Amino acid sequence: MRIRVGSRESALAVIQSQMVMEAIRQAIPDAELELVTMKTTGDRILDKTLDQIGGKGLFVRELDHALRNGQVDFTVHSLKDMPMDVPEDLPLAAFSRREDPRDVLVLPEGASQLDPSRPIGCSSRRRQLQLKALFPQMEVKPVRGNVQTRLKKLQDGEFSALVLAAAGLKRLGLEGRISRYFAPEEILPAAGQGILAVQTRRGTEAACLVKLHDQDAACCALAERAFVRALDGGCSSPVAAYAVVEGEKLTLTGLYVSPDETVVRRGTKTGEKSQAEALGIALAEALKKGM
Repeated sequence: MRIRVGSRESALAVIQSQMVMEAIRQAIPDAELELVTMKTTGDRILDKTLDQIGGKGLFVRELDHALRNGQVDFTVHSLKDMPMDVPEDLPLAAFSRREDPRDVLVLPEGASQLDPSRPIGCSSRRRQLQLKALFPQMEVKPVRGNVQTRLKKLQDGEFSALVLAAAGLKRLGLEGRISRYFAPEEILPAAGQGILAVQTRRGTEAACLVKLHDQDAACCALAERAFVRALDGGCSSPVAAYAVVEGEKLTLTGLYVSPDETVVRRGTKTGEKSQAEALGIALAEALKKGM
C-alpha cells in the first residue's frame, strides 16, 4: 500500500509530517510511505504581512492542488495556519493530540531581558494586540518567515525578542530557547494552536490515521474554529480561542475584538464536548453582544 503525504518544505513542516507518517506506520506497518514537499505562495512572499497578500490560504493553495490532482493522498498542516473555511471536497480527516498550546518569548542568545530600544517581533495581530497590553513600553512589529529565519533576524539584532508558538519550538528541539511561557490568561492562543490537521480528498479511506487522531483535540478544534468563523475572523483579525476538555465537558475561552479594535472582550463558556461547534458559536455571539 503506497501512501503519499504532502507537506510544506520548512524544517518544522517536515518534522510534523514525519510525525503523521510514523502514526500511519504504527497502524499499517507494511505501508510504503512517501513524503512530497513543496514551497507554498505564503512561504515565498516574506516582505509583506499575511493580510496584505491574501491570508492563510496562501499556505495551503499548492497543497490543496496536489490533493486534487492526485499527487498526494494526505497533507499535513499546523491547524492554526489553516483557513477557517475548508473546501467540501478536501475534508479534515484527523487531528493530532495537542502539543503545548501556549505562546512563548524568545530572547537573543545570551540576553536575560528585553531591550526597550528594539521591537518585539511577532506574526499576528492577535499577538500584537495582547503584547501591547503586557508590555506597553515596547514597540511590537511584524516578522515573517519560518522559525529559523525569524531566529536569525533576532540574533542579527533586528528584534529585542520574538513571540512564537511553544509547539513549534518543541517539535524542532528548540525548547531551550524559550525564555518565558505566556499563560492563556496573558496571551490567548490562536484557534487550533498545537494541533496538527491531516487533510485529504473526499472519499479517500482514512483508517490509516487511527493512531494519530485524538478526539479531545478534535472537539477543541471544532469549538475554537467555530468561534472564529462566527466572528468572521480572518488572518488579519486579532480574535483568539482556546478550549480545554475535562471528561465530557469542554470549556472554551474566546477573545473578541471589534473591527476598529476599540472594544476588546474576553469570555468563557462551558458545555458538553459533543456540542463543541455550537458552544463556539454561542460564545462568539455572546461576546459580540457584550453579554
